[in-house]
Amino acid sequence: MIIKVVPVLAVAGVLVAPGVARATTPGEPVPRVMAALGDSISSGYNSCGFFISCRSRSWSSGRNAAVDSHYGRLAALGPGLAPKNYAVPGSTSADLLGQVRKAVAARADYVTVLIGAQDACTASERQMTPVAVYRQRLEQALNELRAGVPGVRVLIASIPDVHRLWRVAKDQAVARGVWRVGRICPSMLARPTSTAKADVLRRTHVRERVIDYNREAAEVCAARLWCRTDRGAVFSYPFTLKQVSRWDYFHPNVAGQKVLAELTFGNGFTWADPR
Repeated sequence: MIIKVVPVLAVAGVLVAPGVARATTPGEPVPRVMAALGDSISSGYNSCGFFISCRSRSWSSGRNAAVDSHYGRLAALGPGLAPKNYAVPGSTSADLLGQVRKAVAARADYVTVLIGAQDACTASERQMTPVAVYRQRLEQALNELRAGVPGVRVLIASIPDVHRLWRVAKDQAVARGVWRVGRICPSMLARPTSTAKADVLRRTHVRERVIDYNREAAEVCAARLWCRTDRGAVFSYPFTLKQVSRWDYFHPNVAGQKVLAELTFGNGFTWADPR
């Protein structure tokens, strides 16, 4: 979705300043195959063109140097890393298991997951994925991934704060028009200028649902030694319109993808220094 000072955030009972890597020794060995799983954000959607996935700009597996993705950083540590990107625009937690099976088939030993925005960005507040269902799907996917690739390491990125997106773009007439015509995240972005109680509560409930998803993901990951999260860094990052695609005023542009890469890589695994 440039790095600014980010407030300290508590996730899964741990207080950590986002962007600061944990001092863990020895470092993890550099993976041979990595895979990006998730939705349109990880596919680089709208970061290089009009309503298309730009996987080369993905914060996770992208090859474009401007993004400085996980792939680019890991490839600099060891040759031969193969990047795969199975993220699909519009995916919800219900689609994660199918993507996991592709990662297993590719023998991916490093997997990034960013999923849940589309579980909250539904046609109405009532249609959001229940929290318990989101957790169950995530646990099932992670368990199958580990069973298929016993040495896999997983990084789960927190879901961005879509309520902040509403706040930073709601006064832009173009953004409001795009949201309306494209029916983009109606549960949060419908009637963006309304101050009616029902609309204020609706936005609050969607934000709370995203927070709940992030909490559940952090708990699920904490129970698995081979899993890391960004400890809320993406959710808490105060992004601006300069980091949002002007095609849809929703997805991160190249600058936003670069921020996502920095926040998540710095708060994930500590990799072995080959020197």
